[in-house]
Amino acid sequence: MIAAYATRFSPDDPAAGLEVGERPEPVAREGWSVVDVRAAALNHHDVWSLRGVGLRAEQLPMVLGTDAAGVTADGREVVVHAVVGGTDGSDEPRSLLSERYDGTLADRVAVPTWNLVDKPAELSFVEAACLPTAWLTAYRMLFTTGRATPGQRVLVQGAGGGLATAAVALGAAAGLEMVVTSRDEERRARALALGAASAVEPGARVGRVDVVLESVGRATWSHSIRSVRPGGIVVVAGATSGDAEPAELTRIFFQEITVAGATMGSRDDLRHLLAFLARTGVRPVVDTTFPLERARDAVARLAAGEQFGKIVVTV
Repeated sequence: MIAAYATRFSPDDPAAGLEVGERPEPVAREGWSVVDVRAAALNHHDVWSLRGVGLRAEQLPMVLGTDAAGVTADGREVVVHAVVGGTDGSDEPRSLLSERYDGTLADRVAVPTWNLVDKPAELSFVEAACLPTAWLTAYRMLFTTGRATPGQRVLVQGAGGGLATAAVALGAAAGLEMVVTSRDEERRARALALGAASAVEPGARVGRVDVVLESVGRATWSHSIRSVRPGGIVVVAGATSGDAEPAELTRIFFQEITVAGATMGSRDDLRHLLAFLARTGVRPVVDTTFPLERARDAVARLAAGEQFGKIVVTV
């Protein structure tokens, strides 16, 4: 089969370590199924893997990709939950596809059958492929961990990436007042068109919010802590600019601010997310699509930070 796989680590030029070519067919062992991939979305996880974060040299070559939508051998249209182990009652240690097992940037992928969720007919394969990482994390940050309810104000640090666009679209559809920060004027305008109530430059005064969705880290941490109301919650799902220094602990304890982590989401979260989109008409923002043969171009676009929304590889 054809697949896009990491052959070496390249911290300065991640796409240079990606090859597209023949790889062995996946084998469906007991409790696993093979999915014919129709579409697979990229995530920053793929870029970090190519930089050598989370993978060891002895694991290469490794087929990349965590997200996919496709069809099983019996014709079932499915979305793949990317978390293997840890939550399915097995002894399998928790990992994401492309960390211990080959990922989804391929003609076919083998996954635990437990990880398969029915794709709603209302969603295309490209749309469904966008959901298992960025959109699932945004859903969990907002509703499961953040416990946001209609009428509350939510600050999203950064606009343009899959996580931020997902949070804005989901929050606006659920009746939340979404506030977004971005250095880029065009991205701020696109966030407003997506449903954000306001979009401002990083660090600008936004007034107190009930929930902050934080994935940037050091560059925005102080602004996040100073923007959340006393008793509010900051939900953290990443730190792309590095760990925060200082941690603002005095303000956190004095104002009884909750800081909570969120990583991906459960299979039930994915089911609920799919139902949310099917019923509301909300759809993922797709930046661009590339055929599998051009997976290196897709990764290069993501690594350059040029996208607004999800980059999807079609098979």
